Amino acid sequence: MTPRLRRALVLALPAAWMLLFFAAPFAIVLSIGFAEPAEGIPPYAPLLRRGEDGALQLQLNMANLQLLLEDPFYAEAALRSLRVAAVSATLCLLVGYPMALAIARAPEGWRNTLLMLVVLPFWTSFLLRVTAWIGLLQDQGWINGALLALGLIEDPLRLLYTDLAMYLGITYCYLPFMVLPLYASLSRLDPALLEAAADLGARPWRGFLAVTLPLSLPGVVAGYLLVFIPAVGEFVIPELLGGPGAQLIGRVLWTEFFQNRDWPLASALAVVLLLLLVLPIALFQSRATRDAER
Repeated sequence: MTPRLRRALVLALPAAWMLLFFAAPFAIVLSIGFAEPAEGIPPYAPLLRRGEDGALQLQLNMANLQLLLEDPFYAEAALRSLRVAAVSATLCLLVGYPMALAIARAPEGWRNTLLMLVVLPFWTSFLLRVTAWIGLLQDQGWINGALLALGLIEDPLRLLYTDLAMYLGITYCYLPFMVLPLYASLSRLDPALLEAAADLGARPWRGFLAVTLPLSLPGVVAGYLLVFIPAVGEFVIPELLGGPGAQLIGRVLWTEFFQNRDWPLASALAVVLLLLLVLPIALFQSRATRDAER
């Protein structure tokens, strides 16, 4: 068996997986995005239809893309989703980096236990974890109850159905996605590098900025993307915890699919959102690959 054939056999399974579970669904959604809405099940007209002469004709509807470009509602929802995802990913980074650094520098016998505590929330239903925040944040919830009992406030604070509640929920649910790649990057750092920096007179904070942080950037980028990408399309957390102004792209997609039953418009919006996320990541990866080859 030649090396080329062995390489092709190794790549055949992941290629088939990507073709079956990414390329094929994407092609279906893309085709629906160019269809015309129609009454019935499914609620869109087929792209290939017979004309008056009986020949099959491909009829593409560009009105959906035109509407997305002209109506500011969809652009505002997309920008709001990107902002919420960026803020949430940044909060996860600020909270997760110290956690990952503490786990990486903990005694080796404690690391697996600490990592298990990080992923322990995944053993509970995602919906149940988000719903639990309602009990914590509502006017008669535990947080307001504790603040009232301590005499720090006189009236309950409005915490639920606010942007603060939405950011807390997203940060809490996606924090493990930030901690795990950061830990994988930080655990591979050679402690001798920090010792060398200290011998050269660098203070601890200087050693962190000059040695630890630059070498952990791959983990930072991986964790940021793992949080940012799913947070852009998040629907459950803004719906349960966010206010009425939290009209993010996930809620818009749900409305178009299930309330308005405008599948072509929703599909076109999903395709545009996917391209907005994939293209910058692909450009970043290609640039990183070129830098690594130099």
